[in-house]
Amino acid sequence: MFKKITTLSAFLLLAVLWMAGCKKTEYSFGSMKTPSALSLAATVAGVDATNPNGNGTGTVTIKATATDALTYNIDFGDGKTQVVPTGAITYKYSTPGTNDYTITINAVGTGGAVSTISKKVTVFVAFEIPANIVAALTGGSTKTWITDKDAPGHFGVGPANEFSPIWYAAGPNTREACAYDDEISFSKDANNNISMTINNKGQSFAIGAASAFYGFSGGDACFAMNVAAARKLSFMDANTGSTASNSTKIAFTVPGNGIINFGTGGTSYEILAITSTTLSLRNIGIDGNSWYQKLKMK
Repeated sequence: MFKKITTLSAFLLLAVLWMAGCKKTEYSFGSMKTPSALSLAATVAGVDATNPNGNGTGTVTIKATATDALTYNIDFGDGKTQVVPTGAITYKYSTPGTNDYTITINAVGTGGAVSTISKKVTVFVAFEIPANIVAALTGGSTKTWITDKDAPGHFGVGPANEFSPIWYAAGPNTREACAYDDEISFSKDANNNISMTINNKGQSFAIGAASAFYGFSGGDACFAMNVAAARKLSFMDANTGSTASNSTKIAFTVPGNGIINFGTGGTSYEILAITSTTLSLRNIGIDGNSWYQKLKMK
């Protein structure tokens, strides 16, 4: 009988020890502290009077600070998020054009406590112009172009759904003198933004259908236009239905009256072809037709 009691006692002791060993370990995270004094600074690179939304790189310096924050979860407002323990990061937006983004910071404290702050930024991102076009158009800094007046079709027109001047192509040196003396210079900055300046010697040629667009009246003629101010060009993918066989499929818009060499009332130009010494442009005029010009390096 004593032996049975001893055996039972031993069994119960083992059971108690086993149950004690299976007891769930408990962890303590300490007291919960919600981050306080949360602040957010977001600086768009290159903002100045000329570039109110930045220099086109899309770069924004973000810095968040808070008391009792262990880390920061940043929502950049473009569908991307990132955990940044220091709260400081330089981020680059990539969508071309000028866009608004709401940056949201979640500062995380002990126990998972969160404080939140948001700030809206407006960011300009320049279209990434193909390197070969930047090099050919600007020569790496500034390059000046003139009308290739000796080339067949240096001035022409056709229907909007075509990519060659099938209605009219000027023969060599057959147009007005003011259409031949303009000097068009393309310049790039450190961020590959391209600007254009024109020395038109006081006059620019315009087709009759567009004369009113430039503030004049009459048919095809030379008009006294002031086009000397530098203009920053906006580049983009062409959406004209062109193909790789008839175009580079890169286009740009000229702010203001949009004129390059001769005016059609249009402000956007598609680069059909470009080399280090030749440039072929297509433009839809105010009359709905496609207009063509050929330039050469001065």
